[in-house]
Amino acid sequence: MPSKKRHPDKSVLLREQGTLNPRPNAVRNELFQSSDFFDPRDVVQVKYEMLRETQVEGKPISRTANAFGFSRPTFYQALAAFERSGVTGLIPRKRGPREAHKLTPELMEFIEQCRAQDESIRPGGLANLIMQHFNVSIHPRTIERGLSRRKKN
Repeated sequence: MPSKKRHPDKSVLLREQGTLNPRPNAVRNELFQSSDFFDPRDVVQVKYEMLRETQVEGKPISRTANAFGFSRPTFYQALAAFERSGVTGLIPRKRGPREAHKLTPELMEFIEQCRAQDESIRPGGLANLIMQHFNVSIHPRTIERGLSRRKKN
């Protein structure tokens, strides 16, 4: 009988890679209960096995998704991602914007002009000026990041 002991460093590694399953206790599938190889903490492995059970073994989607700790919509999202990109499609992606989409070149030029006129102006003051002139709300930290990116380039 295999031991149920899980390597503690694996959780750290999975977290760093962004593949740590946030709900490993919801995985009730027999494979993940009786084997050390199948780790419910590894969300990529869990999703892959969920897809395999439905596609290869022909098990019902609703029951299988539930046994793996997922909903039907999540199953279909995983299936689409797998069909599009293979196993790498099962790796969770970070949510939110990928870049500073509010800081347009026009706004960065405005920020540079304001700073040329008054070097002591802080990001909070720049955010207020942007709101007054462009009616766009930008967090001061976003302005700081934009300025530091501009410095690097």
